[in-house]
Amino acid sequence: MTLAQTLLHLTSFKSPLLQTLVPSVAASFAIQTAFAIPSILAESERFYDFSGSLTFLSVTALSLYLPTIRAHLARSAVGLATNVPLRTLLLSPFLRAGDGAFNWRQIVLSGAVTIWATRLGSYLFQRVIQDGKDSRFDEIKKSPIRFWGAFMIQATWVSLSIMPVIAINAVPSAAVALAARSSGAVRLTDVIGLSLYVGGLFFEVAADREKMKWVAEKKAKLHDEEFLTKGLWSLSRHPNYFGESTLWTGIATTAAGVLLSAPVRATMGLSPAAALSLCYVSPAFVTFLLLKVSGVPLSEKKYDKKYGDRKEYQEWKKNTPKFFPKLF
Repeated sequence: MTLAQTLLHLTSFKSPLLQTLVPSVAASFAIQTAFAIPSILAESERFYDFSGSLTFLSVTALSLYLPTIRAHLARSAVGLATNVPLRTLLLSPFLRAGDGAFNWRQIVLSGAVTIWATRLGSYLFQRVIQDGKDSRFDEIKKSPIRFWGAFMIQATWVSLSIMPVIAINAVPSAAVALAARSSGAVRLTDVIGLSLYVGGLFFEVAADREKMKWVAEKKAKLHDEEFLTKGLWSLSRHPNYFGESTLWTGIATTAAGVLLSAPVRATMGLSPAAALSLCYVSPAFVTFLLLKVSGVPLSEKKYDKKYGDRKEYQEWKKNTPKFFPKLF
């Protein structure tokens, strides 16, 4: 028995949710540990954000394919499946219909996480390479325990953020098919959720690009502004964080529409409250981190210390909402 087979055997719970959830969360912490050890030894934060994005991508893919891999190994164990090429194994859930096939929401939500993680990871990694460091870690990286804690917090962030995606990827196709018979292939929650995701992603990307352009122009001495107050940054002091919170709310809403259906809850052994918790723990935790821990507090403290005594900064802060953009 290979290591992979042993690990899958150890996580062969009766619950379809636990069969996917436990290995996915374990993988999140394992990947972060693999990056934490050399980073701590080198006292370098260069690959911190990169490792976060890689963990998002890896755990999303793992949760999507775990049911397929388990089914293949089960058939092999009883002689119903021969050696299947990896390419065939990866493509078959997209090509087949019925039992074992991916539901369109599993593909779309997994793709949504992949797009977001790739975009944000490349942006942050490029920024830390250009700047040479990440000022958030100036003191943290000097303490092995605190630096280790930062990686474990990131593993927790990844695990809780993609909880609705892990949950929906764990739903057997037969249960989704039963739910579709009563409510249709597309639900109102799909429309609302995907609209929130697209709007949130646009807000985050546009805000990051505005700031990146502003920084580049400042370095080129095209302006002497000390802080950004134009574009989306005139509507919210942290439009990028608002966009991130919104897109995770969209993913949670789309997943909730499926997990709340009676056939899916019966198959997964979930109460309505548990189904909602699995979905909305994601935007709740992301928003908490952004508003209370790592996002807004660090930025506000930095700028208050630097520009707090300047009248134009005080006016911008007074007239611009912290998080939710002003409409007028």
